[in-house]
Amino acid sequence: MTFQSSAIVRQIIEQVPLSVRLFDEMGIDYCCGGDKSLTEACRHAGVPVELALRRLSDLDDRIGDPDITPWQEAQLSDLVRHIVQNHHEYVRREIPRLQSLLEKVNDRHGKVHIELIAMKVMFDFVADEMLNHMDKEELVLFPYFVRLEQASRECSLPPVAPFGSVARPVECMMRDHTKAGKEMLQIRELSKGFTLPDGACTSFRALYDGLREFEQDLHRHVHLENNILFPRAIELERKASTLA
Repeated sequence: MTFQSSAIVRQIIEQVPLSVRLFDEMGIDYCCGGDKSLTEACRHAGVPVELALRRLSDLDDRIGDPDITPWQEAQLSDLVRHIVQNHHEYVRREIPRLQSLLEKVNDRHGKVHIELIAMKVMFDFVADEMLNHMDKEELVLFPYFVRLEQASRECSLPPVAPFGSVARPVECMMRDHTKAGKEMLQIRELSKGFTLPDGACTSFRALYDGLREFEQDLHRHVHLENNILFPRAIELERKASTLA
């Protein structure tokens, strides 16, 4: 498919879901920066927009991937389940493993590679924020989305929201996403793009591989919420309020 450089990143993904893989590879922000034009996103990533356009035109969009399912057409309850089972559970599983690796690598190499100390502090921030963030989504926000969708299907009155309009908590969740993304970017920069130093041990390699994967999962996680789940929930609430 052919795109213009003025195309919005989020809309590119809607039309060619597999483009998330390309954006991951090229370091193009498609989660918090999903509303930017491809030109802006490429400029921020330091990537020639001509290269991005050329590679987009070469994509084979037939490869399966649960994160590039056309979630715009799926039920919100299915998307919520996917996010919790595939992303929230991954984050809860990986945080203690990566914190343990950071502790171990710091003990062994922190005196020579002092950037590890700042990386550990920054990742602890990300961990605390993400765990608290996911609890709020699972206990309050996501159940409301599911009840809202059910009411819409049954043409019944929408559920009473404990937070007023859903736009308010969504705004808070998106701020959390932006903060976590910036903190992971700082970790990436401290590690020089997760580039291993000479003579890095197996634990050092496992740490950098894990942090790189964690960052990539965060990008997909945030994309699904910011660009698909939240806008759809806000629109569903708007329609329900109009009918009520």
